[in-house]
Amino acid sequence: MDLFRIFGREEKKSKNIAKERLKLVLIHDRAHMSPKFLEMVEGDIIRVIKQYAEIDENELDIKLTRMKRESDNMPMSALVANIPIVKIKDIGE
Repeated sequence: MDLFRIFGREEKKSKNIAKERLKLVLIHDRAHMSPKFLEMVEGDIIRVIKQYAEIDENELDIKLTRMKRESDNMPMSALVANIPIVKIKDIGE
């Protein structure tokens, strides 16, 4: 009986992963942004932030998503970044 639960969970996980991947493909397509473009933007963001802070690149999560604009509730693309900061650098004034 436990095997069915295990397989059921794995199927759900795979289903959710596939669903998320499809959403990302659709978002990239609708935003007219290629994965290469997003990769370049991610590199630029990381490079700029590293000038000011030490970050945990292993836990970095930058993705393109869809959201609704507050002003008129219209859908729009959004770049969402979760960048764990380990330490702020002492830049000096």
